[in-house]
Amino acid sequence: MSQEWTPPPSSGAPAAVPNYLVQAIITLICCLPLGIVAVIFAARVNGQVQAGDTAGALESSRKAKLFSYIGLGLGLLWWIGWIVFGVVLGGIGAISNM
Repeated sequence: MSQEWTPPPSSGAPAAVPNYLVQAIITLICCLPLGIVAVIFAARVNGQVQAGDTAGALESSRKAKLFSYIGLGLGLLWWIGWIVFGVVLGGIGAISNM
């Protein structure tokens, strides 16, 4: 008795749509408002893939990536700005005490 397994028919959908959830969570640390938006879009991706809405999943994935990277960039600029501000302010304070 031989049984042959046939794979399910291809729906033309990509095997996996990246959800960028890790990047979105990290963005929460750097830039809270954009991080929240990125997490919301990232959380929607898997549900849309399971529902068969591949186009919606790809769009949510794209938006999650966009907001994550913008938030990371703005957050890093914010922290670098504060470090530079502290160094400059410390230098001015040191010079004025001489």
